This record gives sequence, structure tokens and C-alpha cells, in this order.
Amino acid sequence: MRRRHLEDLRPICLVCQTSLTLSAVLKEEQGHVIEGTLRCQSQTCQREYPILDGIPFLLANLRGYVAGAIDQIDAREDLDPATESLLGDCCGPGSAYDTTRQHLSTYAWDHYGDLDPEEAAGGDRPGSVLRVLERGLALAGEIPEGPILDLGCAVGRSSFALAGGGGRLVLGTDLSVPMLRLASRILHRDRVRYPRRRVGIVYDRRDFPVSFPNAERVDFWLADAAGLPFPAGTFAAVVGLNVLDCVASPHDLLAALPRLLAPGGKAILSTPYDWSPRATPVEAWIGGHSQRGEHQGASEPVLRALLTPGAHPASIEGLRIVAEEADIPWRVRMHERSSVEYRVDLVVVERG
Repeated sequence: MRRRHLEDLRPICLVCQTSLTLSAVLKEEQGHVIEGTLRCQSQTCQREYPILDGIPFLLANLRGYVAGAIDQIDAREDLDPATESLLGDCCGPGSAYDTTRQHLSTYAWDHYGDLDPEEAAGGDRPGSVLRVLERGLALAGEIPEGPILDLGCAVGRSSFALAGGGGRLVLGTDLSVPMLRLASRILHRDRVRYPRRRVGIVYDRRDFPVSFPNAERVDFWLADAAGLPFPAGTFAAVVGLNVLDCVASPHDLLAALPRLLAPGGKAILSTPYDWSPRATPVEAWIGGHSQRGEHQGASEPVLRALLTPGAHPASIEGLRIVAEEADIPWRVRMHERSSVEYRVDLVVVERG
């Protein structure tokens, strides 16, 4: 956690809305607090939030999250690839261990595969996240001065790109410890290291140096997209690439935007509407069901109605659509012989 981000973004306690302060620094490297504690300043609250591997854990239900994710939080990172391979064989396909490696493989390849000196030429092209981000920024046009929030930043390439484009303060947030740990390592070590899936449960360790302009303006925090620890009007822009269909309540995420954005601030959202009950209860989906209704189950018109005041009973007040584009390709690598191509919907909204 960078001290600069703590001072400028002024996070608040998610229980009592009082400001947080850095109460303990147990390990620090060149302005990065690697391990420590944030504490609520309210005398009647005094809740504490840990900082681990440079990542502050800022969640309302911190106890429940840590209890459910302790295996990932306490996971070792000092093992040889051969040992990791043996553990993967023991756990087998579909295990939590294999699922984590698959997610890291998919996201890290797309975010950083273009920088890997040994990445094979041809075949699937990495960089979908950058292409969609660039298109979103072009559609958004001018953005007011101020920090940018990268919601669901995964392993962080979009956050680095946002900082490199103009030197703004950028904060990437996600709920995945392994992904944030990979992104945080890039901040501290200037290296990408991840397991790239070859086939089945066979993974090859990729480890190579990277460098990004204005990386000192980037930080990564663990936080829930629908319950963020910031005062109103903190951000000039919010970017959420393929996160809307990955949260428990897409409506709550959209409803949070007018509070997070400063006046005139813009949000860039993309989604393939890849609904799954594992991430979002069916009743919270934006479309994708009830095909007997007005929109015959389509997601696109429902999203636009929610973002147009008065067009839907649950429309979000304070936002207006300023640009949109449909069917932008986004390729996802599964392994060296398999990939999936989504067509994402891109929408830019502005806070009035």
C-alpha cells in the first residue's frame, strides 16, 4: 500500500464511515507498506483492517472473507515449479488449487502476454483488456482531473495503462487475493510471474521483467465493487471492464457510481453478459432470463434502461449515457489449444 494513495484517497471504515489511519507498519519498502494495519478513528468502532503483501483488505465482512479465503491468503509462493506441478497432480483438475492457477493463467496471459519475450508468435493474441480500455477511453473523451478507480482490475494491466496515459493517481481493486498479489508483485519487483496453462493440469512458469511509466502512481487494494471505502465524489473516472456480470448485485454496483464519481466524472463499463449463478443470483441478473417479458431476455436494453433516468423502475439517478459500442471482441485463452471469444458491450456514462 502506497502512503500517497492512503493520504489522497482517504479511505473510510465500511462499518461506521469514519476515516481510517495507518496504525501499525510492520514491514515497509520504499514507501510501500508491505505489512501493517489500518484502524478506524472512531473511538466507538476501532475496527482494524490488515495490510498483507502490500494489499490492504478493506471489506465490511472482513472476518467472513478472511475465514473463507485463508488458504489463498496464506498460500506459499516460494516453491519450485516442479513442486507446484506435483501439488497440482495431487489436487487434480477442478480443485481449488487448479482453479486458481487457471484463473491466473487466463488473466495474466491476456494482461501481460504481449510483454513475454518467449510468447509464441501467432495464434491467440493477448491484450483484449488493453484494446477494450483504449476504445472506452476514446469514447469517453475528456475526463476531469482527479484519481481513477479500476474496478475488478484482476492482475493489473489496465491500472498501469490508465496511469501511463496521463500520470493520474490510479487505484485497482479486486476481490481475488492471488490476482492482486500478482499485480502487487509487479509494483514491488517489476516482474510478472504466473503459471501459464499448457494442457490439462500442466502449467509452465512464466517469469519476466516489465516496466511501466508512472507506475509509482498505481496501487492495488482488496475491496468489494459494491461496497467501496471512499468518500463521495472521490474519483474523476471509474473503469469496470467485464466486472458487471461477476458481482453479486450488478444493480448495486451501478447505483454506487453516482456516489463514487465527482461531478462530470465518467464511468467506462464493458460486459459480455456472461451470467452465472456462481457469481450472481439469477434474480439479480440484468436480462439473461424471463424471455417472455418485454425484452425477451436481452440484457442490453435492460442495462440502458437502468442507466436512463425514468426509463425503468430501478433506474439509477444522476447518470446519463454519453457513448456506447456493441460487439467488441475479447479473446480468452484457456490453454494452448483452446480459447473463447466473447463479444462485449461497452457503455460510457457521465455523472450529472
